[in-house]
Amino acid sequence: MGAARDRRGELVLVTPVADHDARAVKAFLAGKEIANDSVRYGVRAYRTVDPYGKPTTATGLLTLPEGGAHRLDLVSDTHGTMVKPSYAPSVSEDFGRVPSYLNASAGRAVAAPDYLGLGEGPGPHPYMDTASSVTASVDMLRAARTAAGRLGRPLTGDLYATGFSQGGQVAMALGKALAQGADRHFRVKALAPISGPYDLEGQEMPALFDGRVNDTSGVLYSSYWLVAQNRLHHFYDDPGEAFRAPYASRVEELLDGTHEEEDVVKGLAPTVRQLLTPAFYERLSHPSGALLDALRSADHSCDWKPAAPVRLYTGDNDTDVPVGNARTCARTLAGEGARVRVTDQGATDHFGTFVASAPQVVRFFDGVSGRVADQYQPFACQKAQAPVGLP
Repeated sequence: MGAARDRRGELVLVTPVADHDARAVKAFLAGKEIANDSVRYGVRAYRTVDPYGKPTTATGLLTLPEGGAHRLDLVSDTHGTMVKPSYAPSVSEDFGRVPSYLNASAGRAVAAPDYLGLGEGPGPHPYMDTASSVTASVDMLRAARTAAGRLGRPLTGDLYATGFSQGGQVAMALGKALAQGADRHFRVKALAPISGPYDLEGQEMPALFDGRVNDTSGVLYSSYWLVAQNRLHHFYDDPGEAFRAPYASRVEELLDGTHEEEDVVKGLAPTVRQLLTPAFYERLSHPSGALLDALRSADHSCDWKPAAPVRLYTGDNDTDVPVGNARTCARTLAGEGARVRVTDQGATDHFGTFVASAPQVVRFFDGVSGRVADQYQPFACQKAQAPVGLP
C-alpha cells in the first residue's frame, strides 16, 4: 500500500472534452441564467484520470483559459449531490460545468473532481464521506498540476477553493486538509463555498425533521446518505430495518447509479416519515451510536483557522441546505480567528443561491488576487440583492 499511496494523484490519461471561444462561453452561461460579465477568454476542458489508492481510479475535469497569463492560478471546484455518474463535471456539459467555465474564462485553471464512483470512476459513490471526497480532490489537484504543465500552462501553486452544496462542505474540508499539509505545493488564497451542509448534527439533520428541509429533498438526501453511509458505518443489516415496505426492496437499486434523480424520488415515499420505519425514524431524529458517528465525521470542516479570507454564500429560502449551516460555520471559523463573511443572497432557494453566487465568487477571487479592489472584515453578514426572475 505504501507504493500505491505514493502514486496518488499520478496522471493516467488526459482527454479533450470541450473547446469554446469567449462568445460561446457567454452563451452557455446566459442560457443557464448565470451572469457572464466576468468572461474574458474562451476555455478548453479535459477529462483527467488519476489513481486513488491501490484498486481504483478517479476522474475529473480540468479547464484552462484560452489566453491570459502563461502560468495560471488554480481553482478547485467541488460539485453538489449527484446520484448518477454521468451527471459529473467530466462527463456532462450542464450546470456542473458552470463554475469551471466561469472561473477559467476569467483567467484561471480549474480542477473539478468527479468524486469516487462518479464520472468514469468505478464502484458506488460514498455519498457525504468527507474523507474520501477530500482525498479525491487533492488527487485531482495533483493530476491537474501535471496535466496543465504538459499542456504548456504550468500552475503557480496559488489555489482558490469553491464548491456548491455537498461540494461547499468538501471545499472547506479541502482547505483544512491543505492547511494541515495534505500537499505543500498548493497555497490556499481564498475559500468561497456556496450553500454547504457544514453542520449535519446541529443544523441539517434537525432541519430534516422540523420542516426547514423540503420533503422531496429530504427523501432524496436521507435515503442516499443512509444507503451510502451504511456501507461505512453499518446502521442496519437489512434495508427493511430502516425503510418501510415497499421502499426497502427498491431503495438500494434506485441508488445504484443507473437511475435519474427524478426516478429515484418517484420510486420512494413522499416524506421521510413515510419512507422510514417508525423505529428508525426515531433513531435518525435522535441519533446516537453509529448514526451520530457518521454525522460527526462530516462536521469538522469549519473548526480551523484559515490564513486566507473566507466568504460563505447562502440564501434565506434554501430548503435543501438551510442558512443555519453557514451561520454555524461562520461562528466556528470566527471563533478560531479566521477572516470570514457571510453573503446572504436573500429570498433565494438552493439553486437560486448558486445562480446568484457563482459569478460573485469569481469577482471575490479577482479581488483577492488583486485584479479589483475588495475589502474584507471579520465575521459579518452581508445581504445581496438577488437577480430578478430566479426560481
